[in-house]
Amino acid sequence: MSKLKENARYIFCGIIVMAVLAVYCLRLVDWQIVNGSSWLQKATSSSVAKVSMDAARGEILDAKGVGLAVNKTVYAIVFDRAHMPDGTANKTIAQLIALLTKRGETWEDTLPITLDKNGTYQFIAGKEKEVAALKAKDFLNMNSYATAEQCMSELVKKYEITGYTKAETRAIVSVRYNMTKSGFGLSTPYTFAKDVSKETVAIINENSSRLPGATTKVTTERQYPLGDLMPHILGYVGSISKEEYDTLKDKGYALNDRLGKTGIEQAFESALRGKQGEKVVETNKSGALESETVTKAPVSGNSVFLTIDSNLQKVLNVSLAKNVKATQQNGVKLCAQHYKGSSSKHGEDCVAGAAVVIRVKDFAILAASTYPSYDLNQYLDNTSYYSTLVKDKTHPLINRAFNGVFTPGSSFKPSVALAALQEGAISNSTVITCNHTYTRFIKQDPNFHPTCLGTHGPITLNTALAKSCNIFFYDTAYRTGIETMNLYAKRLGLGVKTGIELSESSGILAGPAERSASGGSWSYGDTVQSGIGQSDNQFTPLQLATYAATIANNGVRLKPHLVDKITDYTRTKVITQNGATEVDNAGVSAQNLKYVQQGMRSVITSGTGASVFGHYGIAIAGKTGTAQGPGSDNVDFIGYAPYDNPEIAVAVVLEHGATSLYSNSIAKDIFDAYFYGKTVDASGNLVMPATHAPASSTPSSSR
Repeated sequence: MSKLKENARYIFCGIIVMAVLAVYCLRLVDWQIVNGSSWLQKATSSSVAKVSMDAARGEILDAKGVGLAVNKTVYAIVFDRAHMPDGTANKTIAQLIALLTKRGETWEDTLPITLDKNGTYQFIAGKEKEVAALKAKDFLNMNSYATAEQCMSELVKKYEITGYTKAETRAIVSVRYNMTKSGFGLSTPYTFAKDVSKETVAIINENSSRLPGATTKVTTERQYPLGDLMPHILGYVGSISKEEYDTLKDKGYALNDRLGKTGIEQAFESALRGKQGEKVVETNKSGALESETVTKAPVSGNSVFLTIDSNLQKVLNVSLAKNVKATQQNGVKLCAQHYKGSSSKHGEDCVAGAAVVIRVKDFAILAASTYPSYDLNQYLDNTSYYSTLVKDKTHPLINRAFNGVFTPGSSFKPSVALAALQEGAISNSTVITCNHTYTRFIKQDPNFHPTCLGTHGPITLNTALAKSCNIFFYDTAYRTGIETMNLYAKRLGLGVKTGIELSESSGILAGPAERSASGGSWSYGDTVQSGIGQSDNQFTPLQLATYAATIANNGVRLKPHLVDKITDYTRTKVITQNGATEVDNAGVSAQNLKYVQQGMRSVITSGTGASVFGHYGIAIAGKTGTAQGPGSDNVDFIGYAPYDNPEIAVAVVLEHGATSLYSNSIAKDIFDAYFYGKTVDASGNLVMPATHAPASSTPSSSR
C-alpha cells in the first residue's frame, strides 16, 4: 500500500513538471512564432537609457548657522531628448526665449559672444578662455584670429538656424552651444532655465504640444543670500569645463554637471556634492514613456559650517572700505593744502587693503576681508558687471587677505626681537643708543647710513618696540644675522604657507637664497634693512595674523582654518570637527616671549599705538608698521587681546595707507565688534550698542 502511494506521488510530481514545461513551450511559441514579428518590432523600436538624478548640494553656513550658500526650491525648464524630434530644437528654443523675454525671466546663456549696439557680433571681454574653447579643434576648429562674426557664421551652419533676426539667432546659438557642451542626449537632459515662475510653468504645460522636448520640474538652485560678505572665500558653483570633465569623469561627473569653481565651494566639492541617483527610462518608437524605474536614490551632500562670524565680517568689510576711502581723501586734502596739488605720498594713492581676525585658542578664522571686493550674485548674473571687474585696475577679484603680499615694516620687529633674545644676540637689558643715524658701516660705505624716524638716545628692547626705533633693530639684526632671523620668522608663520584650506601665497622672506634665486646678491645693508621689515620681505595679512596669534599663544603655532565642522545635510550628525592642530613652535623661552609681549603692550600704552588704543577698555598688545616703497608708505597693525588672556589676534594692512591712524582704526573696529557688539545697521553704518561703548581716546595721526 505504501509503495502505491509512493508511486502516485512520483506520478503527480511528474505531471506538474510537464505542465510547467508545457507553459514555457507555449510561451516560446507565442514569442517566436505566433507574435514574433510584433515582439521583434517592440524590441527594436523601444529605447532604454539610464538617467542620472540630481542630489541636493550641501549648504555652507557661518559659525552660527547663518546660510551663506543655500539651496532654493525652484521650477526649471528642462529639455528631454527622448521627446524632442530631430529638427524641432530651434523652434522650441525660439518660442521659449520669446516667452521668457516677454515675462522678464532669464535662461542659461554662456556663449562668449555678444551683439553690440551696432548689430555686430563681438567677443565678451574677460572670456578669453571660453573663446579659445569655442575655436578649438574639437569644436569649431577655427584659427585663433577668427572674429566673432566668423565664429557665429560657423555656429549658424552647425545648428542649421535660418529665418531669425541677429538677436534671435544669437540667443538660439547660445542655447544650442551650451546644449552641445553639456553633452545633451537621451541619457543627459539639459536645463534650459532655472528659477522660472509658476505662471511661466503653467503656460509651458498648457502648450506642451507646441514645445516638443520641453518639460518642467521642481529642482534646487544655489543661492548666496549675502553675496557681498566674503565672495573670495565662499566661491561659487558653475558649469563643468571640458578640462574639468576630462579629469573628473571617472568620478561620476557628467558634461552637464555643475561644481565648485572657487573658494569653499571648490575646496570642499567632494563633501558638498552628494551622490547622484539613477533611474532607468524606457521609451517607445514615438518617444512616449513606457516605464521609469528608480534604481538608485540620490544622497544629499553634506553641510559645511565655517568659523566665520558674519557680524564680525560685516563690520570688518565696512571699516576697511571706510578707512581706505578716508586715507585717500586725507591724502588728497594734504596735496591741495600743502603740496599745490602734486603727490604728497600721504595716502592719496590708497585704494586697497585687507585684514584677518584669528581666534587664538584654535586659530579659527573669524573674519577675513579684502578691499576692493565685489558682489558674488552680480558677478554670476551680470555680464557687464563681470567685464567691469576684469578691467578694474585695483583688481577686486584678488583675495588680498590670503594672496596679497605686503612689505610689513616695523610689525616684523617682534620676530627679530624673539630671535635675538633666544640666540643671545641681545638681552632684555641690552642698551643701544639711537642718534637718528646708523653709522656702523659708514667707514666701509659712506653712502650707507640708514636713519630712524626719531632720536631716542640709549634705549632697551621694551622702549625700542614701543617707539619703533629703527636704530635699535638695525643693530639687533646685524648681531643676530639673516639666517637666524629667518629661522624664527618661519617658525612664527612668516614666509611660509599657513595651511589654510584655500589658495594662499607663501610670501617672501628676505635673504641670500631668495635674492640669489632672483639673480641678485646679498649684503650687510640688506640684513639690517630686513631687521626693520624692509628689504625683500613681503607677507600676506593671513601670515601676519598667524604670527600675531602665535606670539599670543606663547610661541605655539597652530594651523589656521576656515571650516569648523561638516555635518550631514540635515545638520544633525557631525561627520568631521576641526580643532587646534599644532604646526610649529617658535622655540623661544617663556621669559623671552614675555619680554616681547610686554614690549607689544608698551606699544599700546605709551608707544605708536597709544593714540588710538591708549585708553581702550580692554588691554591690547600690538605693533604698528610703516613700510616704504613706490608711492605712499604701506601701513599695518598686528595685535591681540585681551593681553593677559588672549582671545583674538588681528592683522590689518593698508596698501599706500601712509599713516597708521587708519589701519589702527580698523583694528579698533574689530575689537569693538568682538568685545562690545559693534555692528552694521540697515544703512551700512557702524553702530555701537549704547550700553557697551568702550572708553577710548580720540584718534590722531601716528606712524
